[in-house]
Amino acid sequence: MQGSNSSTVSEFILLGFSAFPHQLLPVLYLVFLMMYLFTLLGNLLIMATVWHQRTLHVPMYLFLCALSISEILYTLTLIPRMLTDLLSMQHSIALVACASQMFFTFTFGFTHSFLLTIMGYDRYLAICHPLHYSVLMSPRGCGCLVAWSWVGGLVMGLVVTTTIFHLTFCGPNKIHHFACHVPPLLELACGDNVPSVSFGVGLVCITALLGCFILILLSYAFIVATILRIPSAEGRHKAFSTCASHLTVVVVHYGFASIIYLKPKGPPSPEGDTLMATTYTILTPFLSPIIFSLRNKELKMAMKKTFLSDLCPEKV
Repeated sequence: MQGSNSSTVSEFILLGFSAFPHQLLPVLYLVFLMMYLFTLLGNLLIMATVWHQRTLHVPMYLFLCALSISEILYTLTLIPRMLTDLLSMQHSIALVACASQMFFTFTFGFTHSFLLTIMGYDRYLAICHPLHYSVLMSPRGCGCLVAWSWVGGLVMGLVVTTTIFHLTFCGPNKIHHFACHVPPLLELACGDNVPSVSFGVGLVCITALLGCFILILLSYAFIVATILRIPSAEGRHKAFSTCASHLTVVVVHYGFASIIYLKPKGPPSPEGDTLMATTYTILTPFLSPIIFSLRNKELKMAMKKTFLSDLCPEKV
């Protein structure tokens, strides 16, 4: 993915947690490790439940499984390396490894956003057009939507990574982040085209994310309008309950993203910036399976039926 032979930098140094007190690093390691393992376990439990329970073989839970896969792969791209650096004295990463990490991070990250958008569209069809839902959300149609989400994420990963690593890196090589993140990498690039590349990459990413967010907002605007026309309070509650978990994850996902990427510029604070970045890298994936498991009554009951039936058959 490296398009320029004039770069003199062959590796980068990740300074993400170097500003923290040394005695605090093992504590952060344990906390992040437990959150990472819980994220993996939560997503695997969701996938196993959907696979095991035939009643969940519907589009909404197919999309949820695809979302769990993208989340597992996204965290796998970033967190193991971050955990290693917390306890290691060597924080170097090769140029090719840095490019690969950026590619997979953007691929899985944007796939996640596209899937959240499709899930919003799915809820819109289910509530606003229930009579046509089975036709519009056929198994083939669902498979195509999931496939296009992955293709879109792949394209975004290729575009961003290829553009960034066609720049020339003359040195220094110290990245003030725990991963190969675009803004600190652009600070290390040299050449007259760096400002235009920075603007172009930012515009592409913001357009894609903002487009997804607007589509989700439109879906829920129609959903709310339809729910308000339902005469019974029980019917309104039942309709909204099918959207609660997805809507909560969307708020968390875009809420933390906006805090990180849209915060006003101020005095540099390495510790604060690093901890803020971990909210999107670790906390958001950690919360997602919890939200879907607790806010989705049907999934919660299916989990109890799948994993507790043998242990406590009288309670299931």
